[in-house]
Amino acid sequence: MTERIIEITGKKLYTAGRNPFDNRPTLVFLHDSLGCTQLWRDFPEKLSAAARCNVLLYDRLGYGRSFPMDSSVRNPDYMEKEADLLNELLEALSIQDAILFGHSDGGTIALIMAAKYPEKVKAVICEAGHIFVEEITVKGVSEALHAYRTTDLAERLKKYHGDKVEMMVKAWTEIWLSNRFRSWNIEDQLSEIVAPLLFIQGEKDEYGTLDQLEKTVSRVSGTSEKLVIPGVGHTPHKEIPELILEKSYRFIGKL
Repeated sequence: MTERIIEITGKKLYTAGRNPFDNRPTLVFLHDSLGCTQLWRDFPEKLSAAARCNVLLYDRLGYGRSFPMDSSVRNPDYMEKEADLLNELLEALSIQDAILFGHSDGGTIALIMAAKYPEKVKAVICEAGHIFVEEITVKGVSEALHAYRTTDLAERLKKYHGDKVEMMVKAWTEIWLSNRFRSWNIEDQLSEIVAPLLFIQGEKDEYGTLDQLEKTVSRVSGTSEKLVIPGVGHTPHKEIPELILEKSYRFIGKL
């Protein structure tokens, strides 16, 4: 992987990528709310090799090896702003044929990106994304915050995010647990998605019900597929990586 710090509108983002294939799309990986490029482990490179696609990973501002976020205070449209920043990053890297693979918050950002900038998005693989707020999501975030305060989770996160951990956790938990976020909903944007979509969700996802998947695939304008996995939680690509690699590779092969 070629590693770089790229400055976009004053924000310094860590990126890692490989471009071994001429005239092939670029797989762009979008991490979850406490994730980063390192936590994808070898999954991106395995999918890149299987699908013969170039690959790009990046840490959002305040995560991983990117620079700290300006403030821990987020507005309800923070994921829309992340999609705008991703668009600028793809512009800077001259990527016009992205296949987005997003997990959790990253999945939501991928959906918004595909809706707002359809000319850049060839396809979307959304894993455990959210399009509205559910009680199970609020409960999951609350339990994660409790674990952060009472277990060694903070120390484990510092391995990947360094001294940015406190602000990162505060930013994520405060907006999701706030009353002003309860009405957040992007269902009305989904009809703008024309790129093929694969939505993956574990049946035992502790952060969302299958309503997230069903309502998304029913509202997009492009072709859509769904993969519901019994006995699996919020991170299928870690819990059953070989199945997710196979299903993702086959989905990409149809494009």
